[in-house]
This record gives sequence, C-alpha cells and structure tokens, in this order.
Amino acid sequence: MEKEEKVFSFEGLEVYNTARILVRDIYRLQHKFPKYETYALGDQIRRSASSVTSNIAEGSGRNSFKEKSHFIEIAYGSLMEAYSQLQIGQDLGYLTLNDIDEIRPSFIHVAKMLSGLRKYFDSTPSNP
Repeated sequence: MEKEEKVFSFEGLEVYNTARILVRDIYRLQHKFPKYETYALGDQIRRSASSVTSNIAEGSGRNSFKEKSHFIEIAYGSLMEAYSQLQIGQDLGYLTLNDIDEIRPSFIHVAKMLSGLRKYFDSTPSNP
C-alpha cells in the first residue's frame, strides 16, 4: 500500500495528527456511555473533540499568523471542553477513573503542542 500524499498543509502538522488519534480515542471512550446519552453528553463530546482537529485545519488555511493563532486558541478551548465532558462522564458513572487516567496524558501532550504552536504564531511577524 502506497503512502498517501499530503495535500493540505495541516496534514503534515504533528499536532494535527496527534490530535486525530486523541479524537479517535475520545470517540471510543464515549461508546461506553448509555444509549440515552447518545444525543446529549455523547454528542457534545463528539462535537468538542472533532472541533480540535477542525480548528487546527481551518487555522492552517488562514493567511495571517494572528488568524492562525486564533484558531489554535479555539482548538485548545475545545480540547479543554472535551476533557471536562469526559470528567462529567466519570462523575455520572459512565467512565472509570482509570479511563480518565489513561487518556489524560494524551490531552496534556496535545495541549502542550497547541500552546507551542500558538506561541510560535504569536512571535512570528504578521505576514507568513
């Protein structure tokens, strides 16, 4: 099988690819929720998780570093939202403390990567 060619700039970003794996893992954890949460907390978790990669991708298409930084900031907020919602899932008994402890390092890793990318954009002159 041939390696897929990277067409869009965000596809080459380590933070984007790492966040994709985290989104997949969040979706898998959300499947532990009861069926009646599918369109409530489950839906909210799916939307906030997918918003992380969506905003990284959208920001990569912007022209100025200020705009790119803004979308990374939104991605970071969505990451925090998704983590909070998983904690609520634990509070409600849908997830275990072990579930949260296992995924927490991935959240920390992506958060650090997003912060680093944002600092880079914020310290770079206006026009890329």
